[in-house]
Amino acid sequence: MERNGTKRPAGPGRGSARVPAPAARPVEPVRENPVRRAVGRARKAWDRPLTAYYLILGGSSLITVLGLVMVYSASQITALRYSLPGAYFFRKQLLAAVIGGVLLLAASRMPVKLHRALAYPILACSVALMVLVQIPGIGVAVNGNQNWIPLGGSFQIQPSEVGKLALVLWGADLLARKQDKRLLTQWKHLLVPLVPVAFLLLALIMIGGDMGTAIILTAVLFGLLWLAGAPTRLFAGVLSVAGAIGVYFITSSDNRMARLACLGATDSGPGDRCWQALHGLYALANGGLFGSGLGASVEKWGQLPEAHTDFIFAVTGEELGLAGTLSVLALFAALGYAGIRVAGRTEDPFVRYAAGGVTTWITAQAMINIGAVLGLLPIAGVPLPLFSYGGSALLPTMFAVGLLIAFARDEPAARAALAMRQPRFGKKRAGKNRPVREPRRWNTMRRRATARSSGER
Repeated sequence: MERNGTKRPAGPGRGSARVPAPAARPVEPVRENPVRRAVGRARKAWDRPLTAYYLILGGSSLITVLGLVMVYSASQITALRYSLPGAYFFRKQLLAAVIGGVLLLAASRMPVKLHRALAYPILACSVALMVLVQIPGIGVAVNGNQNWIPLGGSFQIQPSEVGKLALVLWGADLLARKQDKRLLTQWKHLLVPLVPVAFLLLALIMIGGDMGTAIILTAVLFGLLWLAGAPTRLFAGVLSVAGAIGVYFITSSDNRMARLACLGATDSGPGDRCWQALHGLYALANGGLFGSGLGASVEKWGQLPEAHTDFIFAVTGEELGLAGTLSVLALFAALGYAGIRVAGRTEDPFVRYAAGGVTTWITAQAMINIGAVLGLLPIAGVPLPLFSYGGSALLPTMFAVGLLIAFARDEPAARAALAMRQPRFGKKRAGKNRPVREPRRWNTMRRRATARSSGER
């Protein structure tokens, strides 16, 4: 029956009853794979604008600090052997690290134009210093290599270390200017004057007998040519010439041939010529997984030569174990990855060449040093960058790291991210129950908008 045009619902006995609809099952949330989620988060972290900046700054700082600790541990016995205070070498390295920190900060704040302007003065100074090394009465020979200039007291400088920085800056500026003029498509502009100047530096270094530094300088040269897009035939030609020169210098020296003979050696050999390589492996083997403890190395007690310089990685493996050595390798890998990322993401040719040259320099030197300690490469006599004892090697390297930091900061996305994170002085933080006040500028704009809408002038 209907009233007022409305229908009554059918009750019992007045028609067919409605069948209730089945209740909907709750939808279970899709569980994401934790491994895939972790990989996704890691990718997002790697793609952030400031990733390279933090990797370079944090990685280089950790390497330097850990190097200071290991220099203090590895150099005590050597200092006492020479009747010096136990912290003698540590204090000198700490002073060099402080000066290097100032250089790093200055380089990281310099504009790119100033870096390019410093290229030619640094190159001229390095060449002049390397010439002075070969003058009798000025240069000093250490371990058979005449590549040091005394500065008074116990301080000395090694000009060949400055030559690495000079080649990077000058070569990057030269290739960038030629690229702007579109001259790098011709092979003569790729080679001249980059290769002759590099060979001049190599000749001055090899006159003093420093084969290890010459190898690193050659690696920097090849890195610059590769970044400039050198064709395979040209690259192979320069590599063959450099290889032939290297073979000549190796075969003409009994000391270098003896180092090659120590690869894979299981005993010290005649005249104990493989003593250092063998005891470096002993130190790594004694460390085990977590090491014997900081300061508890046995090989540094006169068994391992150059424990605080070229073979400090072996002492690190003995005292900190496999975990410590892998940590050092991871820090250098992170630093190398960040340098490659900076070189690959920039549009400035000078930044690309300079960042690639610095990355090649640090990674090649680290690989040569660690490879020699592990017995995979001949002992080249080069320090571990930012880690081994030696102010002459530490200062240019920290300045080069400052270059990488400056280039990482100069990226547009990184610059915007750093600008957003700068603290505002005088701004009060909001407490738990304190409302956040709006900025004064926004209040002023709002009052102006209200005044205009109300007809006020």
